[in-house]
Amino acid sequence: MLTVVVPGHESFTIEPPAGRPLAEIVAARDSRLLKDIVAARIADRLFDLAAPAPVTGEVELVYADSPAGLDILRHSAAHVMAAAVKELFPETKVTIGPAIADGFFYDFDRSQPFTPDDLEQIEKRMKELVKKNAPFTRRELDRDEALELFAALGEDYKLELIRDLPAGETLSTYQVDEFVDLCRGPHIPRTGLLKGGFKLLSLAGAYWRGDEKNKMLQRIYGTAFPDKEALKHHIEMLEEAKRRDHRKLGRELDLFSIDDEVGAGFVIWHPKGAMLRTLLEDFERREHLRRGYEIVIGPQILKQELWKRSGHFDHYRENMYFTRIEEQEYGIKPMNCLAHMLIYKSKVRSYRDLPQRYFELGTVYRHEKSGVLHGLLRVRGFTQDDAHIICTPDQLQEEITGVLGFVADVMEIFGFPFSLELSTRPEKSIGSDEDWARATTALTKALDSHGLEYDINAGDGAFYGPKIDVKLKDALNREWQCATVQCDFTLPERFELTYVGADGARHRPVMLHRVILGSIERFIGVLIEHYAGAFPLWLAPVQTRVMTVTEEHVPYAREVAEILRAADIRVETDYRNEKLGYKIREAQVEKVPYMLVIGGQEVEHRTVTPRLREGGANLEPMTAAEFAARVRDECQRQMRKGATHSH
Repeated sequence: MLTVVVPGHESFTIEPPAGRPLAEIVAARDSRLLKDIVAARIADRLFDLAAPAPVTGEVELVYADSPAGLDILRHSAAHVMAAAVKELFPETKVTIGPAIADGFFYDFDRSQPFTPDDLEQIEKRMKELVKKNAPFTRRELDRDEALELFAALGEDYKLELIRDLPAGETLSTYQVDEFVDLCRGPHIPRTGLLKGGFKLLSLAGAYWRGDEKNKMLQRIYGTAFPDKEALKHHIEMLEEAKRRDHRKLGRELDLFSIDDEVGAGFVIWHPKGAMLRTLLEDFERREHLRRGYEIVIGPQILKQELWKRSGHFDHYRENMYFTRIEEQEYGIKPMNCLAHMLIYKSKVRSYRDLPQRYFELGTVYRHEKSGVLHGLLRVRGFTQDDAHIICTPDQLQEEITGVLGFVADVMEIFGFPFSLELSTRPEKSIGSDEDWARATTALTKALDSHGLEYDINAGDGAFYGPKIDVKLKDALNREWQCATVQCDFTLPERFELTYVGADGARHRPVMLHRVILGSIERFIGVLIEHYAGAFPLWLAPVQTRVMTVTEEHVPYAREVAEILRAADIRVETDYRNEKLGYKIREAQVEKVPYMLVIGGQEVEHRTVTPRLREGGANLEPMTAAEFAARVRDECQRQMRKGATHSH
């Protein structure tokens, strides 16, 4: 007997004839189910609905709006796009076209660049193919047959992919309309299931197989959803993301710039951006000191021998910069851990001294390829809120828990929900199997003992140890990886770190590498987009702008500004001979939280009238000192949202 599981409906059991397609079995039960079903899951594998059903066991139907179904829908949309491209531009050679987060892409080799007008044509032809409701037809063939087929089609990139496969491999192709593609599938049964909505979004360049030594291809990005409302919402979110783009807002708010004269990936902080960064770093120092960390500072360059000893030279060299001084090779630091271990080694430590928690706002440099650089989110020089906790094995779980509590407090202050991911040993790594097992167990126990939910990201740990990554969600529900805690038994061994135990003998400590915000540059980029540049009062580079109605009000306005500065309020002034409405609009565009308009009434009564950034409402008149107290109280309330976690 075969059990068919229909999510959201009652399962049913049948005894199907051998070889009967899954779609026929579903249709015989209720043909309406096929309206939203795109595939089936059998023994944790996904199959087309045209696949023969097993006679016994369990089949789970996959809806288009499920995560797996959405991937299949988008992958199928990529094939429909490639079919349209080949029909409109027959000389084009196809490469690969996978589903990705929020959409799909396909890479093409074409002598002429695609244009926005071309995208409109391609999308129009895709709609015609969807209306045609053409089937996706699967065919299995051996390697030689596949080579013969794609050689006849002149698809050189497919031939390269096939030649990389083992000789005895069984391959599969999918045909939609006249287009044939090499693909393992599965796909939607017919193109009509894409009627819910799809859209081509943008063009980009991409190297074949991601290797800059290979040919540059043209990549077309698109997205697809099961229904028009979901597509409409997604397009609106993309437009909102453009409006919030930190590079655009960075220019408009005069926060930072990246200049070709300096070099790609290196940030120049303007006064307001430098103030924002300083506020964030001061916040970090306070919060770390409250939690028993000590502030340290290591050098920017260290001898190459140290990087060899740590394993970075063998496992991370391609991401590092090197220099030579007086015949001695040095590495510019991509991480801060080496100096912290040398601080620990500077004297004998007892078990009573542990844990040692070293914190550094350490600037590091990494060799990123120019194609992946992106504003503040991916740079070559950045500062990490880096800390290393050196502790006994018995203290390890408590320290991991402390870090996770620290993360939760900070994310609450900024208003970020977050999820957790445990990354395990990668192929390229150092250390023994035993040490990796101990480190992974310690992280797992810290998560499990507090009932924290987490996903497993197999093989994505650091080369020296497993890690917990924290993925925050911003106002647009996008995920960003910032905080991380990594467990390391290996580097303490390599650097011969020890402590004197209660038994008087030397023992090996464990080290945690961790960041809370991660890259300060990246985190500020996320903050800009999360708040759309309208920072909370405590973090705003300018908290208030004092502006005058006429020139005769300037003397009192200057007094107000001095009172506020003396109270540590960040204030700007605008005494220009411009219309008041113009000054107010300018301050609103620059997202200043409070505007203080100084006119005749304010001068006469020696008050200020605060105007809010949100909604433009005016507060009741008050003295400058009362306003300063209001600002301080509001900042303290915002900062108290995260309850301080202590060890």
